Amino acid sequence: MASSNNYSTAPVSEFLLICFPNYQTWQHWLSLPLSLLFLLAMGANATLLITIWLEASLHEPMYYLLSLLSLLDIVLCLTVIPKVLAIFWFDLRSISFSTCFFQMFIMNSFLPMESCTFMVMAYDRYVAICHPLRYPSIITNQFVARASVFIVTRNALLTAPIPILTARLRYCGKNVTENCICANLSVSRLSCDNFTLNRIYQLVAGWTLLGSDFILIFLSYTFILRAVLRFKAEGAAVKALSTCVSHFILILFFSTILLVVVLTNVSRKRVPMDILILLNVLHHLIPPALNPIVYGVRTKEIKQGIQKLLQRGVR
Repeated sequence: MASSNNYSTAPVSEFLLICFPNYQTWQHWLSLPLSLLFLLAMGANATLLITIWLEASLHEPMYYLLSLLSLLDIVLCLTVIPKVLAIFWFDLRSISFSTCFFQMFIMNSFLPMESCTFMVMAYDRYVAICHPLRYPSIITNQFVARASVFIVTRNALLTAPIPILTARLRYCGKNVTENCICANLSVSRLSCDNFTLNRIYQLVAGWTLLGSDFILIFLSYTFILRAVLRFKAEGAAVKALSTCVSHFILILFFSTILLVVVLTNVSRKRVPMDILILLNVLHHLIPPALNPIVYGVRTKEIKQGIQKLLQRGVR
């Protein structure tokens, strides 16, 4: 069926996701760690959200931002991973035209939403350390609400043209892609039209959104480090920096995997296609699985909230 679709001239109504074309035999084995990571991501983020919702002491702006990050992680995982597992387990490789471009929209918009959330969290830490007396008046629930609207609106509007431009291309023959997900360039290469505009827009939008966020995060931590080095009280610098460690680890996870994906795509002729596909899948799974665990382990208030939640469940 794949080869006949590959050379058909009929209009395309669905795509086929081959997913690791050179390693079809071990897809079932790969599904085991992926499914465990998926369950871990869902369970950890759900636990974090329920804990923050039920624990009154966690009803603060910083934890609301963490809740937003968990919501983004959950939606991103649910959009990508179940389809990958369905391919591995049930050989359900077809994906409808509309579903494919909806998945593309979620992937392209929610990743910069996460980086933008990290940027707002970095600003939260900057105000807490550099302007502690003004923190309660600056970082309020109203600030979090406005920041959330900004995060969603900015990234949804600026990334929406990516799936729209790709959907407007003419697909008159090929409908088989080696990828596990509906990535923009993987799908665009199947079209009969020139997709240079798609490639340029994704490159510009991606680097503009992610680049501006990481620049602001870097500036925030530069000011934080400069302020901390001025602390004269013994242990004050360590105490101040300890409040940033969890956030910094999350940024490291997100940026490291993203950097690996970008670099391997740039050198795609030297890197096997299956490695690129695996990195794309893991980039949508590893940060969501690790984010709530890092905060749960390193934040005393969240750890205590989870313990209270578990005690309620036992009773």
